[in-house]
Formats: sequence, structure tokens, C-alpha cells
Amino acid sequence: MNEEKVQDEFIRSLWHTYLTTGDFPDHFHATWFERKVFRPLVRALPKSPRCDICYIPFEGLGGRFFKGFYNVERSKMNPHLCNLCENFAAQYHGGVELEISMLFVDVRGSVTMAERTPLAEYSKLMNRFYHAATEEFYRSHGFVEKLIGDEVAGFFVPGFAGTDHARVAFDTGKRIMRAMGYGGPSRPWIPVGIGINTGIVYVGSVNTEGGVVDIAMLGDAVNTTARLTSLAGAGEILISESTRSAAGLKTGGMESRSLKLKGKSRKVEAWALRMSK
Repeated sequence: MNEEKVQDEFIRSLWHTYLTTGDFPDHFHATWFERKVFRPLVRALPKSPRCDICYIPFEGLGGRFFKGFYNVERSKMNPHLCNLCENFAAQYHGGVELEISMLFVDVRGSVTMAERTPLAEYSKLMNRFYHAATEEFYRSHGFVEKLIGDEVAGFFVPGFAGTDHARVAFDTGKRIMRAMGYGGPSRPWIPVGIGINTGIVYVGSVNTEGGVVDIAMLGDAVNTTARLTSLAGAGEILISESTRSAAGLKTGGMESRSLKLKGKSRKVEAWALRMSK
């Protein structure tokens, strides 16, 4: 095996261990505070708010120490977590194929809404939507990959959301719906549809314009999630059979659908959960 292949396998192994356990391989030379064994010690440092996973503080003396000496601060993908993931991605370009769960939430009728709503008011509405949706991702230790126009796209990996990430994604979807006003005493304040899918994707670092490194997900399962989201009606969560099966969800109260998705040669089996208005 040549040197390049050895390096690729080393990086793949790092990504796999990190995304499935939230830690680094035993043989890997990690900074002391990156190891799980030291997390109780880090947790004792002042002060909260701090990373939900490794307990690195964001404020006070502890926050200034980690930011000044180690460039560790809030993550841009999840401010409930620190940016060790981004730092890791910048240092180790590559990734791994991994089963994860993805959740996309999309505003229905946004084009018409933008046409009929004053720009300042529409901007406030969309900012409220972004904040409400991303906050639920953060609570579940999910990662928000991108905000695109009227959509929030994110994912859940076992090392952070837990091995039951499919169920976590489903529960997060329901909480997002409630945050938008579905299932409450009054009418929803914005119409949204959600698509959730579980499958094997490539998760790793990608270089964007200007040399910025981001963590992204790539593959057919990602495209399937996007297609499911596009077919979810307002107040509807559309779940692939792979997510339902992985989460062990009972089908009571859900509608079975066999969907022909754009670009897919075979129909995709899915389940629709309609949140009450």
C-alpha cells in the first residue's frame, strides 16, 4: 500500500471513530481536553454556557483560556457544541461513509409569500423560521449543514446524537413542527414540510470558495431526503421506510405512501405523519 493510500485510510479511520463515538482512536495523539476521560475535569472549569458534549466553557476565564490557547469556541454548525469538529475537518481533509439520519425542513409557498409580503416583514419571518428550526437541531445534538433560502438542512450522527439517531431525527421533526405552531391551540405562524431519511452517506470535509473548510454530507441518500422534503405538504412529516424501521416506529396514525421521486428509478416507500393544525 503506497503512502497516499495509507494516509487516506488513516484519515478515514479518524473520521469513522470520531463520528461514531465522539472520541479519537486510542493510538491517535489528541490534545488532552479532546479525550473523554478528561471531560469531568473540563466540566469543572468556569463557566457555562459550555459545549454539551465535551464541556469546554465558552465564557469566563475557562472560555478565554480555550479560545486564546487552543482556538476552541462555539461551533458555527451548532452553537450548543464547540468547534472541535470544524478544527478537525480543517486539519484532516477527508471523510467516511457512514449511516446517518437527515432532516430537511422547508417553507411551503415561500415564493408567493415573498411576493405578497413587505421585504422587511418577510425577512423577520424567515429569521424567526431559521432560529426556531435550528434551535431544535441544536437541542438534539444535530448539525445544521446549511440554510438555503427557505430551507434548513441538517443531520444526526451516532457519535453525537446517539446510536438511535433515526428516532432522534423523528422526535426533532415533531418538535420543529410544534415550534412552527402545529399541534397547538392557534394556527401555525408559517407553513412548513419536513423530510427525514436514514442511509449511508459520505460525511467529511469539503473545501469551499476562498479556502474555507466545511463539513458536508454527500450521496444518494441526501438526494432522497431532499426529494421527500419537496413532497411533504404543510404540517406534514414525510419519513422514509428506512428511518421508520431504524427508529422502530409504529405506523399507527401514519399514512403509507409509495413515491416516485425525481431522478430515482424505483419507488421509495415512505410514511406521512400529519401534525394537527
